[in-house]
Amino acid sequence: MALRRGGAAAARAAVGSQPPEHVVRIPWALRQRLEKRRKARRPGEAAVPSGKLLLCSRRPELSQPRWQIVGRWERPRLVSAGWKHREACGDYFQLEPSQEAAPALKAPPAPQGQSFAELGLQPVLLAALQRLEVGRPTAVQRLAIPALLRGRSALCAAETGSGKTLAYLLPLLDRLLARPEEKEEEKEEEKKLAAPRGLVVVPSRELAAQVGAVAAALCRPAGLRLRGLTGGGAAGGLRRQLRGPGVAVLLGTPGALRDALRRRFLSLGRLRWMVLDEADTLMDESFAAPIEEILAHAPLAAGAPGPAGPREEGTQVVVVGATFPAGLSEVLGRFVDVGRFASLATQGLHRLPPHIQQKFVRLKGQDKLPELLQLLKDHPASGGAVIIFCNSASTVNWLGYILDDHKIKHLRLQGQMSAVARAGIFASFQKGDVSVLVCTDLASRGLDTSSVQLVVNYDFPDTLQDYLHRVGRVGRVGSKTPGAVVSFVTHKWDVDLVRKIETAARKRTGLPGMDSSINEPPPKAD
Repeated sequence: MALRRGGAAAARAAVGSQPPEHVVRIPWALRQRLEKRRKARRPGEAAVPSGKLLLCSRRPELSQPRWQIVGRWERPRLVSAGWKHREACGDYFQLEPSQEAAPALKAPPAPQGQSFAELGLQPVLLAALQRLEVGRPTAVQRLAIPALLRGRSALCAAETGSGKTLAYLLPLLDRLLARPEEKEEEKEEEKKLAAPRGLVVVPSRELAAQVGAVAAALCRPAGLRLRGLTGGGAAGGLRRQLRGPGVAVLLGTPGALRDALRRRFLSLGRLRWMVLDEADTLMDESFAAPIEEILAHAPLAAGAPGPAGPREEGTQVVVVGATFPAGLSEVLGRFVDVGRFASLATQGLHRLPPHIQQKFVRLKGQDKLPELLQLLKDHPASGGAVIIFCNSASTVNWLGYILDDHKIKHLRLQGQMSAVARAGIFASFQKGDVSVLVCTDLASRGLDTSSVQLVVNYDFPDTLQDYLHRVGRVGRVGSKTPGAVVSFVTHKWDVDLVRKIETAARKRTGLPGMDSSINEPPPKAD
């Protein structure tokens, strides 16, 4: 027994004398730098991240440097973790830009087309692009134009301000030019009612005017007749808007299109293609009935009856948006075979824009107005236009009265305004007549705001989709500077959304709750 104990002791001594293999030796120079930094830090002071920051916090220990990677299943420490407590008021954090240019302007890989000519567009459209001073195609245009030229129906999703309008207009107009209509058929239809070959559906008259201006610049030199159809006017306005020679392309809002179909001013029997622009808004409950009625009138399936009997091919359907809500495929599936759609999505879809500075400030409700007035005071006159978002029309009106009292010149835009009052407001803002716009989410969808350099979320948006759309008013393709966004966080339900945004920013992932099917790689062309 004594020998056994002595042998065990000797064995332990022998093992203890061997150097452990898992010891990592730190270079002497690195140890010196770490020791110097440790001595320079005051007692009790938390470590401050070194290098450029991805997230900057008022509390330095919660800042995150760009080099730090948070794992998929890791739970990061959040600045907003305690923001539901009233004592958190005054706290803030800021997402710093990690790149200078918009992701849409990233140079394409070698196999993809570097120019519009390489994408196969007709010369008349290329000449129109030169007159518009449009140079290289953006990422979504390089992705969508070849697929749509082949006649594929598609779900086309890309971040805001990335050039989606040209991404669908160019190939679809090209297809109309490649298959001109027969003159006799055209004359016969003109005697009856408007029968366009292309249809673009948008949710608002402001977006209709903007898309219409781009479409007109492309259609006019190509000899394609374009008409716009929006409601809210006097009786007989629909018929007057559709009056004239045969319409090749019609651009309209859901309510006006439904009314024109019901009154038999419009036929969709000759439709070659249809675009649903700003899909997340068009799929809202307020537009569900008009959209369903429009889709029911269109020959969507192959073999559907057309003006000269059954058609060989169905109408090409293109659904476009910057955010696609979860369940979009199920909603569309009631009208079309979504399984045959190509999924065209850019890498930045449903992600926070990496080139825009985004600040989140926890405030009491009573402190929002002073904070806003200070922001406007500090914003230089040469610093570009400002958009202030509110969640209701009443808040827009109330805030407008306050700005009037402070002699701050501004415009107001909200959905409860009459058609006459809304007409020209956004166009005046785009021209630069007034540099401050107070509005609801009516101005957050699709509208071109290249001159805007500051967005203020006076009311925090109700959904993550709304947040992405509001952020997308700055840093667009064509903007001189990326701009910045400041969000006031007041309510407890606001904090829930901010935590999701902060988590996605720290993990460098997309925002939760979006339709994941859109991010799947597109199927191969037939």
